[in-house]
Amino acid sequence: MFEELSDRQKFLLTLVIHEYIRLAAPVGSSHLVERYHLEMSSATVRNELAALTERGYLRQPHTSAGRIPTEEGYRYFVGRLVHEKDLPDPTRRMISHQFYQSKNDVDEWMRLAASVLASQSRAVSLVTAPHPEKARFKHLELVATRGRQVLMVLVLAGGELHQRMISLAEAVPQEHLSDAAARLTHLLAEKDADAIRPAMNQMNELELDLAAYLLEEMEQANHLSAGTVYLDGISNVLAEPEFSGSEEARRPLRLLEDEETLKDMISRTLQGSSVGMVQVLIGGEGSWDDLRQCSLVLARYGAPGLATGSLGVIGPMRMSYGHTISTVRFLSGLLTDLISESLGDDNTEFAR
Repeated sequence: MFEELSDRQKFLLTLVIHEYIRLAAPVGSSHLVERYHLEMSSATVRNELAALTERGYLRQPHTSAGRIPTEEGYRYFVGRLVHEKDLPDPTRRMISHQFYQSKNDVDEWMRLAASVLASQSRAVSLVTAPHPEKARFKHLELVATRGRQVLMVLVLAGGELHQRMISLAEAVPQEHLSDAAARLTHLLAEKDADAIRPAMNQMNELELDLAAYLLEEMEQANHLSAGTVYLDGISNVLAEPEFSGSEEARRPLRLLEDEETLKDMISRTLQGSSVGMVQVLIGGEGSWDDLRQCSLVLARYGAPGLATGSLGVIGPMRMSYGHTISTVRFLSGLLTDLISESLGDDNTEFAR
């Protein structure tokens, strides 16, 4: 629970945070009075900043220095004071046009979302591919390689792609493999693992072998918490003064390099969140030591009950929260529409 602040204290806390985001340097009372032409004296502002410091929302690095926001100050700002504005119409139209030019290419959507988020937020973006809450078969391709070895390409509902080299009982010509893939695609479309098993009594020997591999992949997919993670903009964070050439720069990078830990963090942060709801994690919230100097802005997207993913940014606590939250929310809605449209189109085959 936040301690209640006066309107003047809320106003000054907001100004300090805006200036610290802009300058990356402690903010003094005289600076605020001059820059914002405040109708109060430097002494009055200084007293209010001291009160905010006593309450834990600001801190003073040195006795003679100005103030900088604390984690609690950022939390109060995000929870009570941040003013989220819609992205400008030209920006929204430009982003939407880029996505609809890549219609039905899920991989391109993910890369584009990561690029847009990194560019708009000037932070590290992360996007997870849409992951079926229960894996459902969409499409199968089989490619003969050498001898009995076959490349199996399995597409699940939502666009998740699985590739695997499998070994059949005997070598099979490409023509027969293509026929088997087409028949299985027709027979198993939209079925989950439980529905595939009864359909196996309609299969010949080759199709049964292939179905066994399909089931293995689908069962594995059911145990994954998220799809592939796409990252962009790491250089953005390294360029910030908080991280440039320091040990603190390497701490969040270690987290970004560990995909399983990253997926776990995303899953725990968004646990219980509905699609489109933006969550803000500041300073690791005591759970993620590698994020002590960072903030995380995340949201889910997709079609609940079918396939969902997540997207967001990791950056310094000194980030533009209003714009970042607006960008994450807008892209969550855009990807939700694209994924929902694709899942609702019975003729859709995701290009990969």
